[in-house]
Amino acid sequence: MTPPPHTALSVNLNKVALVRNTRHLGIPSVTRAATLCLQAGAGGITVHPRPDARHIRAGDVGELHALLAAWPGAEFNIEGNPFHNLMDFVREFRPQQCTFVPDAEGQFTSDHGWDLTRDAARLAPVIAQARALGVRVSLFMDPLPDAMAQARAVGADRVELYTEGYARVHGTERQAGVLRQFAAAAQAARRAGLGVNAGHDLNRDNLTAFLGAVPEVQEVSIGHALISDALELGYAATVRAYLACIAEASGVRGAP
Repeated sequence: MTPPPHTALSVNLNKVALVRNTRHLGIPSVTRAATLCLQAGAGGITVHPRPDARHIRAGDVGELHALLAAWPGAEFNIEGNPFHNLMDFVREFRPQQCTFVPDAEGQFTSDHGWDLTRDAARLAPVIAQARALGVRVSLFMDPLPDAMAQARAVGADRVELYTEGYARVHGTERQAGVLRQFAAAAQAARRAGLGVNAGHDLNRDNLTAFLGAVPEVQEVSIGHALISDALELGYAATVRAYLACIAEASGVRGAP
């Protein structure tokens, strides 16, 4: 199967909302951040509205949905646990994509993918509900090649490969071996008929090498590092820097 020609950048705005929530002034603005990122060339916006609303709030989701209606080429990705509050947002706003993540309610951050041997039976109905609404479903998955056919069988359209394991070993002697594992998982996903996304702890230092070794990736969702960079560089310059990393990857395909 021919790899997709371009990897889209979806900017996760959770950390903008986290700073905003420390005061009652409405700044920094989540919608303003989204606008600046889209103007700079981001392909989409991601939010993860957790049940405790510690960063993205329900009102933010509605405002971003309205904003993105004016950006027909950009995608809205809402991620979260479909057995908590996610499906309410999916039913109301029908984003282009929802990413199902197996987080506990109070979990600090996502740290593992779905175990489809255990979770497939309960995931299948909510995946079917989302797809019936016209929403693409991506499952947050560890880079396990053998699990990709299971993800397709349960009804998913894409998988999002959980990349913290790669980020931890970037720049070490273990990097090449871990990248081979991700490449194998991505190839297995494509063979199964799935699209491939990736995210978690990707940054300006490690993104190019990852995409060079895993060219099947259609979208990267990046939040913490990108918003941290934006504190120093500004949103527009930061988005352009990440897009440059994506473009550079086309020249290093297959490099360790």
